[in-house]
Amino acid sequence: MSVGDQLWLPGHRCAALTAPVIDRVHRAAMAAADTAGAELRQRYGGPAAVGYLVDLRTRLAAPNGLVDAAGFAAVTRYHDPASCQRVLDKQVAYGMLVRHPDGALRATERGGAFLTDLYALHAAVTGQIWGAEHAPRLVRLVELTGRLLAAALAGSDTGGQDTDGLAAGGQDAFRAVAPPYEPEGTPAGVLLLNRLTVLRYHRADAHAAAWTAAGHTARSIVDLPPGPARLAIEQETDRRAAGPYQALEPEQRLTLLADLAALPG
Repeated sequence: MSVGDQLWLPGHRCAALTAPVIDRVHRAAMAAADTAGAELRQRYGGPAAVGYLVDLRTRLAAPNGLVDAAGFAAVTRYHDPASCQRVLDKQVAYGMLVRHPDGALRATERGGAFLTDLYALHAAVTGQIWGAEHAPRLVRLVELTGRLLAAALAGSDTGGQDTDGLAAGGQDAFRAVAPPYEPEGTPAGVLLLNRLTVLRYHRADAHAAAWTAAGHTARSIVDLPPGPARLAIEQETDRRAAGPYQALEPEQRLTLLADLAALPG
């Protein structure tokens, strides 16, 4: 009997254990990139000019990459819509984004140049924080997160209640940023960072579906204190987010969790 069989993690349990580790690793890498990227942001007009390009980089960096209005609303679901549109107005005025009449967003030539430079910055930063000693781990994680993304992209988006689908809200944020743009030669650190970004949105959609089903809004769920109601929503989130993890063998789930936990940050 293998270690994976002895310590088998069902999909919903793997989703629950992996989520905070993904959050930690992702936030640490993005914080390091934010610190290192001050000069880059200023070169393109400052934070007011580039903010949503960073958030939506995994799709807007692609040739003719678009994020539709529903996807943008899902990505920013916890923020005031009018405020978000005012931020977009500034980025359009800076010549970084084009907003189509239907609300879809596309990077301009200047916005695309920023995203190319951002990918290079993320390559440098992840190369520093996940150095050569983590190279074998990164190879494994890139392969495993690729499997998760493929499974998530193939999953249900019909609003059904099966464990592979998200239901009550679909996959709007995930579909807005997935699949991540991965041009040939993208370093392993950038592949992993962007795949973790996209997987976090998959769980965010699962969470939104869970709190919607429980009768909450984006505002009320933020104010919901710890307790039985919050716990029930988190457990339902795990159930709805479990689908992609079922694509991994039991031992692969353990490897994913262990390798993510071993990354600094």
